Amino acid sequence: MGMGIAIIRAELDAAGLRQAAARSRDANAARRMLALALVMEGASRTDAARSCGMDRQSLRDWVHRYNAEGLDGLVDRHRSGRPSLLTLEQQVELEAIIAAGPDPAVDGVVRWRCVDLQRVTLERFEARIAERTMAKLVHKLGFSRLTPRPRHPKSDVAAQEAYKKTSRPK
Repeated sequence: MGMGIAIIRAELDAAGLRQAAARSRDANAARRMLALALVMEGASRTDAARSCGMDRQSLRDWVHRYNAEGLDGLVDRHRSGRPSLLTLEQQVELEAIIAAGPDPAVDGVVRWRCVDLQRVTLERFEARIAERTMAKLVHKLGFSRLTPRPRHPKSDVAAQEAYKKTSRPK
């Protein structure tokens, strides 16, 4: 059989761990504190882990973290997640591309869609980005799905203003 685990920190006893768990706003950390309190009271690692919803190996890992870091070690650490497919410089450049709008002669579209931006990022940055990820990135850059009505490149604004009906103010 394996050796038992020992809690070597002496700041808190089992009752102190239970009080800290009651004060904690982090449910996972509170559950870990309660498991440690059971171990301090002499419960087996299997029973303490089972009563707190974890396996005994996880409880062993949490005891080691508690011994090394104290109560702060029982809180979940921030996970970095997957890095972005575009660097910050590339995101700034993409933001400028979106803000400038497409050139119908060059880009072949009158407004940007995620599919079109996928093509642009593949051509300019050699980055394959899924359509849904592109939508999230566009939103993160501060753009919404609402777009103004496209304007025909050969439209004459002066002729449109002259065509509008004019009425006298009352």
